[in-house]
Amino acid sequence: MAGAVAVTVAVAAGPGPGLTGYVSEAGVTDSGYAGAYRIGVFALAAALLLLAAALPPALRAAAALLVAGAAGTALSGAVACSTGCPLPPFEAATVADLVHGGASIAATGAVVFAMLALLLSPAAGRALRRVAAVGAALALPLSGAVGLAMLLVGRGGLVGVLERLLLAVAAGWGLVTAVVLGLRPRQPPSAGGPAPTLRA
Repeated sequence: MAGAVAVTVAVAAGPGPGLTGYVSEAGVTDSGYAGAYRIGVFALAAALLLLAAALPPALRAAAALLVAGAAGTALSGAVACSTGCPLPPFEAATVADLVHGGASIAATGAVVFAMLALLLSPAAGRALRRVAAVGAALALPLSGAVGLAMLLVGRGGLVGVLERLLLAVAAGWGLVTAVVLGLRPRQPPSAGGPAPTLRA
């Protein structure tokens, strides 16, 4: 939550173009809120790692996807994009822009696939699968819409709103999943051997 709040404050209070720009524009070098943005992004990366560690061992695929998402998130925070965060095909991008954009897209995709991995795993249990189902039902169409809008329209209000909605869904899914895991009853330890027999 702290990471999401820090990024939100940096985006809302920073000098960026509001809803017509990318969230990442709050982290450009000349932004006065770049520090808060990066702290928030690194906190979100740590949260994904903690969420992966909290998953039961049977959910290794989802945990691995969350670890990949954390790595992409950390990379996107470490490599700042240039002013406007330009991306092809409508704008000329620097190497840093491509690294930052690619890491951000990969991180978001990994989190969405983690939702699907939990949804399709019977070992996840009913509560986790329900949360994953809601998250995936919202995130999948938003992901497709963001991708198409970036390729067909480019930077603008449409992409800006869709991106923020997708990130809000991912953050909300992570928070609710963490709450479900925290409220899950612990399994009692096994007895470790056959029950003793009574002799007459």
